[in-house]
Amino acid sequence: MDSLPTKLTDVTTYVDNLWEDDIVGVLSSYVAIKCLSPDFDPAWADNGEIGRAARLLSEWAASRPIPGCTLEVFERDAMTPVVIADVPATPGAAAETVTLLYGHFDKQPAPGSWREGLDPFVAVREGDRLYGRGVADDGYSIFAAIGALEALAATGTPHGRCVVLIEASEESGSPHLGPYLEEVAARIGGPGPGLVVCLDSGCATYDRLWTTTTLRGNLIVTLQVEVLSHGVHSGLAGGVVPSSFRLLRQLLSRIEDEATGEVHVPECQAEPPERVVAAAEAMAAELGEAALGQFPTVPSLELSGRTTAERLLRRSWMPSLALIGIDGVPSVRDGGNVLRPSTTVKLSLRLPPPVDPDRAAEAVVRALSVDPPQGARVEANATSAAPGFVAPAPAEWLARVTDEASQGLFGRRPGAMGEGGTIPFLAELASRFPNAQFLVTGVLGPDANAHGANEMLDLKMARSLTAAVAHVIASAP
Repeated sequence: MDSLPTKLTDVTTYVDNLWEDDIVGVLSSYVAIKCLSPDFDPAWADNGEIGRAARLLSEWAASRPIPGCTLEVFERDAMTPVVIADVPATPGAAAETVTLLYGHFDKQPAPGSWREGLDPFVAVREGDRLYGRGVADDGYSIFAAIGALEALAATGTPHGRCVVLIEASEESGSPHLGPYLEEVAARIGGPGPGLVVCLDSGCATYDRLWTTTTLRGNLIVTLQVEVLSHGVHSGLAGGVVPSSFRLLRQLLSRIEDEATGEVHVPECQAEPPERVVAAAEAMAAELGEAALGQFPTVPSLELSGRTTAERLLRRSWMPSLALIGIDGVPSVRDGGNVLRPSTTVKLSLRLPPPVDPDRAAEAVVRALSVDPPQGARVEANATSAAPGFVAPAPAEWLARVTDEASQGLFGRRPGAMGEGGTIPFLAELASRFPNAQFLVTGVLGPDANAHGANEMLDLKMARSLTAAVAHVIASAP
């Protein structure tokens, strides 16, 4: 490692100490803040939790010994705040490339039961694992970005100018990010950033540096089926008034095959290119079933897809539908013999990376809305349509330095993978700055459980990723 141009050994030692002595404690305080994304806390401004998290993280970042760093919290009317740090190039460093580092600090809610001894809003450390809502998605990101820059400063390693952008609406599809991107673009000037480092993605394993090559788009649709103005005794209406749930099932069958999970809507389809298929096959050949990670399935459950490679493609490139919320249905405990007046569901439709989400939204809403079954009142609305992302081929220098970082820190060549999630920011930035290079990476690996119960940050991976980011920053031309 001593031969690496960014003094990776010294940087790694500094990063390890910084995480252990400082970051873990502040990150644990962040876990306690219920800074839910606006979609899950419409009264976020009044509740103040997002503002509280912004203050905690910005105050920590402002306290770091990084020469010339300016830090501001921007908060426009009715928009969640962003934290922006601007770090100048060191004297004598090549400054042609400005690096933009991205993350977010808003959180998903905490549904389901966490295992005994864990609480979503109480940080619990077990060895090199830190549990709590938001630790891995994506609270760690500001610590990795600022920590990398601090390590470079502490070791006297030169680097170009860096701008850190940490937002608070990503889990709602980044609806508030656009105006802040204008602010960042104005600050950077010229052709914009030459390198974008996104710290909100995943990793298949914790034994190397992983880069994300593609991300799926995401379409959120609400669908309501109404049959009555109020509930009626099921003994009187059952068999005469159609069940709103049964009619909803019929509508869902228009867009998804209930037996196979295949999405019917042509506007939601795209064939994966040969290079994507080859990459999935290579990953499956090397890692086997571990390439998919572990799912807490019941023992008898059969996964879709015949092979690991096919399952990787289904997750990263094929459309898929999930029912993620439902209204109008009482709990089992409270349910009485009533034919309910309506059923409303929230649907999440993942889209192949190149699919136009607006075109897909129009097609899905049309399929659900036309010719309502049995004359029921049907209302379908697309509330969010986020595009997918296909990373440009890495430049020679970026391929080289990611390889150096992975081999120096992990002893293994880096891995590349397609992800099934969505980061709307990336598609917008790629469109705005078509000549930028992208390093999309993250810590969401085995057992990380982002969005689910028992969310976990692998601290060893977080430390290594911070050092890897430092190496890439220092090597940007």
